[in-house]
Amino acid sequence: MVVLAKGELEQIALPAVQKAAPPLADVPEVDLAAAASRGAEGRAAAARAVAAACEEHGFFKVTGHGVPLDLLARVENAAAAFFALQQRDKESAMSAVAPGSPFGYASKRIGSNGDLGWVEYLLLGVTAAGASTGDHSADEPLLPAPADEEAVPSAWRCSFRDLLNEYTVAVRRMTCEVLELMAEGLGMAETDAFARLVLEDDSDSMLRVNHYPPRPELKHLQQLHGGGGGGGRVTGFGEHTDPQIISVLRSNATSGLEIALRDGTWVSVPPDQGSFFVNVGDALQVLTNGRFRSVRHRVMVNSVRSRVSVIFFGGPPPRETLAPLPQLVGEGGRSRYREFTWREYKSSAYRTKLADNRLCHFETTS
Repeated sequence: MVVLAKGELEQIALPAVQKAAPPLADVPEVDLAAAASRGAEGRAAAARAVAAACEEHGFFKVTGHGVPLDLLARVENAAAAFFALQQRDKESAMSAVAPGSPFGYASKRIGSNGDLGWVEYLLLGVTAAGASTGDHSADEPLLPAPADEEAVPSAWRCSFRDLLNEYTVAVRRMTCEVLELMAEGLGMAETDAFARLVLEDDSDSMLRVNHYPPRPELKHLQQLHGGGGGGGRVTGFGEHTDPQIISVLRSNATSGLEIALRDGTWVSVPPDQGSFFVNVGDALQVLTNGRFRSVRHRVMVNSVRSRVSVIFFGGPPPRETLAPLPQLVGEGGRSRYREFTWREYKSSAYRTKLADNRLCHFETTS
């Protein structure tokens, strides 16, 4: 179990939330293996299912994905080993990251605009070769050995960097399969219209490894909220949409992920260790002229077990111009968003709070 030192814990006033957990979500599911095995008809059916899920929820589950379960287990074990290190070891692991860089290790503070959560994480840039902080040479381990190697499980002794690279390559390949199904489901002639943006050599993609420690003790919650709030759920990662094209998440068997439906109702996503969950991002909502919906989601902590999740964020190159694709606007149709570059949108998004509506600044007025 990883917990904050008492002094640090008491300095962070986490948001108070409702006590009751929301109802379970009925998550749409797409089986990639079944789609591949059933020929053109099976693929067309999968493409329609993907498009329907993106239009209604902006969220669905992928099974039959082809990413080895052994790889998923090894990444989860290695991540758990890293987060079980002493705080000084975790912080020193990313000491080489350039000042001001968003990449590296962080705890409880999400971004630079005051958002807080019961979470610690590694944020890594993704190159064509795999995951990287952008500050390490190809031969240098992403994470150094801890001060006390005897206290660390054997899973740690493999190269965490190489393992994350292997994971990133496999998940990016699967992500592009999903993006192609999205394009097919929209009836687009260019079925690689979305996938190629993620596959460019300078695509701005990221990998985030999150650890949500068990819910803080009741007495600490009472201290944080002036004697009240006991037993309430704690915000692990506040509500937000993802700015990229797509995000693909896999977690351990601990619950916590919640999504907002179109009517604003929150529902809880049952965990599934063997599957991936796909979020439509803001950039994809723009490219589809709002036909696909960027899903608002959050992570809540109310468990005696840690939650570990790994998310691949597929983004376009910084120079890429984003605007609704002409074939999805239609002749005489109205474009709901103005033209802008990914660099421009990312810069704007990272100046906002998590819960802000970032896309409203890029909507057309006529």
